[in-house]
Amino acid sequence: MSITEKPLQPSGPTSGHTVETPEQERLRLRRVAVATVVGTAVEWYDFYLYATMAAIVFGTVFFPAGDTQAATLKAFATFAIGFIARPVGGIVFGHLGDRIGRKKTMVMTFLLMGIATALIGVLPSFETAGYWAPTLLVIVRIVQGMGAGAEYAGAAVNAYEHARPEHRGRQGAWPALGLNLGLVLSSGTIAVMTINGDDFLMAGGWRIPFIASIVLVGIGLWVRERMPESPEFTAVKEHKRTVTFAEVMRRHWRGLLVVLVVAIGYNALSYIFKTFSVAYLAEFQHVSANLNSTAITVAGLIAIVTVPVFGALCDRIGSKRVIMLGGAFAAVFAFVFLWLLQIAEPWTVYLAIGVGTGVLAPMMFSSQGAFLSRQFPTDSRSTGVGTAREVGTAIAGALAPLGALSLVTASPTNSTFGVGIVLVAAGIVVVVGALFDQGRKFSEGKN
Repeated sequence: MSITEKPLQPSGPTSGHTVETPEQERLRLRRVAVATVVGTAVEWYDFYLYATMAAIVFGTVFFPAGDTQAATLKAFATFAIGFIARPVGGIVFGHLGDRIGRKKTMVMTFLLMGIATALIGVLPSFETAGYWAPTLLVIVRIVQGMGAGAEYAGAAVNAYEHARPEHRGRQGAWPALGLNLGLVLSSGTIAVMTINGDDFLMAGGWRIPFIASIVLVGIGLWVRERMPESPEFTAVKEHKRTVTFAEVMRRHWRGLLVVLVVAIGYNALSYIFKTFSVAYLAEFQHVSANLNSTAITVAGLIAIVTVPVFGALCDRIGSKRVIMLGGAFAAVFAFVFLWLLQIAEPWTVYLAIGVGTGVLAPMMFSSQGAFLSRQFPTDSRSTGVGTAREVGTAIAGALAPLGALSLVTASPTNSTFGVGIVLVAAGIVVVVGALFDQGRKFSEGKN
């Protein structure tokens, strides 16, 4: 029997001794798919809700009245602070994933993220609490960032390890599907709330989706509690001791470097496509919050279609090739994207964000579940992916949208040329990072 024909073992105390029936395997994969997609959707609903509100609302709510551009930059700085906290979450909970299991860790991070998001909805404004308002926002944002930093590694690694080798591309793309469902949910919520203008949102309506997210947290928690543990993790824990963090750093530095570089390039592209664009259109092109959020919603709907397609493509040609194609296409599209934003007509906004956030970013993100996971063996996988990816995400996710917005603000003509250079460089970084794939040491086949 070939490797790809070998049946997976079930999770639980009998793992390694009892072979699953086809029906048991289908039930396990169904529960993992639902837990991954629903859980990730809720977490990223929370995360993108903050990103959108930081671009549109938080500058006036949590900071002194005055220069609106300066206030927007300050609000974006709180968005960036969450990225600084992400490596802490990625390192701590990534290592916990290799020690106590993927499932337990995913439940813990879900609670952390959900509670922090709900608290944002009840924070006082600057008018009410003065400088305590931005201080409390930063504290809660740090907690939220830690939860978000831990989420992807657990979800991607768990989905990857439950999959048969020939299906790791499409199942590794489950977190990307959840992410875009969360994006649609958050942006769609804002689109509905601003359908008659921004007044309701600015008058306090922005608090509603944050507070209401606690209901989604309850649903997601129930779903994740029903999820089985990774069979690969269970099998490894029966026969091996837990690898220390220092050992992961020493033995798998090449894989860590590959993940770090790819994460820097991808996140620079992704957050300029979907976060910088919203702030730029609102601040410099005076595009309404409704058009911005509707465009992001449409892009998310496009991504829900493209993510499974790119996941399946990974199973045909390999996740390495898919992620490299995504980086190359993004670099080519960079200046076209910015030109469309400058025109700022509804159709150009939809086209720019639809291609960037709906096609190119999902092309790179769908392939990451398989590509990043294959850089490490099972006993180090959660630590490796969580650490390197979140350090890269912190660097690019914090600096790229804030830096891009600063470049435009500093330009006498509000030129986006410098942003275009950043986008092209980021695409090249993705391609170069993927060239040094370490995956054949730890996985079978293309994925």
